[in-house]
Amino acid sequence: MTAAIPDGEILVGIYQRMTRIKQNDERFRSVLKSGKLVMPYYSPRGQEVIPSAVSACLTNEDYICTIYRGVHDMIAKGIPLKDLWAEFGGRVTGTCKGKGGPMHVTHPATGVMVTTGIVGSSMPIANGLALAAQIRGEQRVSIAYFGDGASNIGAFHEALNMAAVWKLPVVFVCQNNGYAEHTKYAYGTSVANIAQRAVAYSMPGVTVDGNDPIAMYRTAREAVERARSGQGPTLIEAKTFRFHGHVFGDADAYMDKGEKDAWVAKDPVPLFRDWLIATGLASEDQLAAMEAAIEREIDEAVEFTLNSPYPDVAELKRDIYKDEVTA
Repeated sequence: MTAAIPDGEILVGIYQRMTRIKQNDERFRSVLKSGKLVMPYYSPRGQEVIPSAVSACLTNEDYICTIYRGVHDMIAKGIPLKDLWAEFGGRVTGTCKGKGGPMHVTHPATGVMVTTGIVGSSMPIANGLALAAQIRGEQRVSIAYFGDGASNIGAFHEALNMAAVWKLPVVFVCQNNGYAEHTKYAYGTSVANIAQRAVAYSMPGVTVDGNDPIAMYRTAREAVERARSGQGPTLIEAKTFRFHGHVFGDADAYMDKGEKDAWVAKDPVPLFRDWLIATGLASEDQLAAMEAAIEREIDEAVEFTLNSPYPDVAELKRDIYKDEVTA
């Protein structure tokens, strides 16, 4: 984080997204432990920088497709917290009337187009959205988020090839946290860096420190501008680490001893906060007020969710067929 840094307003905005993700994660885990909500939950803690920096390069018109572990991607893109929490809680006031739950969140108004539970499927879907934008002559960019394990799925190779052939306005963002569910990266992947695979599809491939907000922003900005100007796709591999197991309740005994502690000691959220204050880009009071406002917003989202009803049984037959079926 040295010379030629991005505009201070952009950097503070990235931190705002980062802390919003962190604070929501802390509350999600707290509410789950209290028993007030029962649902599957995949903590993004430790990976806050990646979507925060990427989303700083996007508009509401741009699309993201993410995976069931992608709550941080959704929050960074700007999905309203009340809508998000209600969907996670299975309430009818959620983004998908409570019928999608944590693994299937959609909010087109903010560009959160698809959250998928199928490993690797975010990439071909992002291609479809990018192709539609290309055909319509729109300036939209499509972001495909996925994990390192998904880079070994056939859809990864098919999607990258198609995007390169058609020069689609898509950016493939691999959040490489070192584990494909419970499997260590080296046990299932043949290359040192996933970005190396980009050369097979004649597109730029970049490996970046996914915990460095400035490096991540610069890399994402270049890729987004490339896509928006019609030059085609980019593969970004953002190296990071998850602070909790694959899913809530996973004791992560498969991790090397001391590995998690070493990464937690480099937690990017407080480190970036301290840096912003030290460089004079933000004050302690400013960031504390920001965090307090987010906490109040989360309070309201939780209360809204707990006071919202579950979907009526009639919803079982709605939003399924092209023509409405009378329940």
